[in-house]
Order: sequence, then C-alpha cells, then structure tokens
Amino acid sequence: MDRAALAAFLRTRREGLRPEDIGLIPGARRRTRGLRRDEVAALAVMSTDYYTRLEQQRGPQPSEQMLTALARALRLTTSERDYLFQVAGRNPPSPVSTATHVAPALLRVLDRLADTPALILSNLGETLVQNRLAQALFGDQSHHKGTARSEIYRWFTNPEARLHYPENDRERQSRALVASLRAAYGDMGPHSRAGELVRALEKASTEFRTLWARQEVARRFEDHKTLLHPELGPIEVDCQALFTEDQSQILLVLTAPPRTEAHEKLRLLGVLGTERFSTEGQN
Repeated sequence: MDRAALAAFLRTRREGLRPEDIGLIPGARRRTRGLRRDEVAALAVMSTDYYTRLEQQRGPQPSEQMLTALARALRLTTSERDYLFQVAGRNPPSPVSTATHVAPALLRVLDRLADTPALILSNLGETLVQNRLAQALFGDQSHHKGTARSEIYRWFTNPEARLHYPENDRERQSRALVASLRAAYGDMGPHSRAGELVRALEKASTEFRTLWARQEVARRFEDHKTLLHPELGPIEVDCQALFTEDQSQILLVLTAPPRTEAHEKLRLLGVLGTERFSTEGQN
C-alpha cells in the first residue's frame, strides 16, 4: 500500500469534482475546491473520519469493497479505478467482474435525475445504483448478495420478486428476462458469470429451463409497463433505456406524462419514502 500515492490520488480526484457533477446544488459560500470530504464519504457510505484518515495517510488498508465504493463516489474511469486498487495494495478487479464498476457517463446522467425513478443495471440484471425515487418504487436492492444480486435469479427463485408486476404481465416479464440473459451469455461466454447464473437457474427453476430452451435473444426493455406499489397501487410508466457502448450496463429511466394520475403517483413516491415490496402490501 502506497499511502502517499493513495492520499494524493483521492485528494486530487475529490477536488476535481464539482457539486453539480454529482447532482448537488453548489452553495454560494463553499470554501473547498471541488467536493468536501464529508460529501465523498456520504457517497461512498463510509464515515467522514475514515475517509479523512485515508487522505492524511493515516488510514488502514481499504478493503476491496471500500475501494469499489470510493471509485464509484469519485466517478473514476476503469483505468483510474485500477490505479486506485494498485496504490492501495489490492489487485484490480478481474475483467469478469468489471460490470460492477458503474460507467461514469451513466452516473453523470443519473445524478441529474432527481424527479423521476432511475437506476443503473448490469447486463445480468444486478442493480448497481438507484436514485431515491427508484428505491421508493422498487425497494433498496443493495442488500442482496451473491447470485441473488441478479433480478433474473430472484425472479425465478423468490415469489416476492414478482410482486411489483401485475399478474397478467409476469409471463412477458419472464420471457424478457431470459432473453436478456441469453444476450449476456452470448457476449460473455459459458465460463463467465452469465454462465454461472444460467447453470444456477437451470437447477433452481423448471420455468427458467423451459424458457431458456426457446433460444430467445433480446436487449430491449418494454417501452410501457404497469408497476405495482404497495401503497400507491398500479403506476403506468414509460421506460427509456440508455446502454453503454459495450452493452454491459443500462440506465433505466421511468417517467409518466405530465398531469396524469401516474405522474402524480411518481411525485408522491418522494413523500412516502422507501417502501419494500411485501406480501402484506399486496393483500
């Protein structure tokens, strides 16, 4: 671990970001060039004291999870992220797991979407980042671990994962998820994380095996769909998907036309706060 190099890199990247780059309103009396330490710490979900010690060359060696969070908070490119790992004395993530590093270009767009639900997904259906309204609509997806990080896996193994879709739309959603996994499998190969996910689902779900055998391939998201919220009920939304150039990540933005019931419900999401989907919420 090169403490001096790590501290200098963190400081210069922090000073190079502006509040508006991460969706904050710049104050008129800011004394700090770029972001404040507490703002970076909040973005990385760590204490300000821990982050400060890293910049002052006093901190412990960060874990891989901490470095990943810092790379995301500082909007680092893949090369910058790898350098961060190296000066911290850690091996950079392997190419197989690069999809967990959020594309800075998508993050910059997400930072500016405060008034409508938006989230960034990997091509395996893993929620990488959600804004506040997306958490209120879908629940906080950050707590899932292992294979269950994939929405596709949860859809076929956990009945609660289907509760935010109307029953008459679940068959279409099942086919869409399998078709998107087929596309990722073609890109990544049988010995990749996509292949691992396919093998796990073939063991766990008869429905998945049946759909997988249909050989359907697609990357599109449904342009218009109805989602269910436990308190607000059905919400009709339009879906816009923005892919990275290599198709490994997707920014999904959900909107509703102004002056509609759905638009009002999306506005109310911010008032209700984060709600988890549960069986009780659907009764």
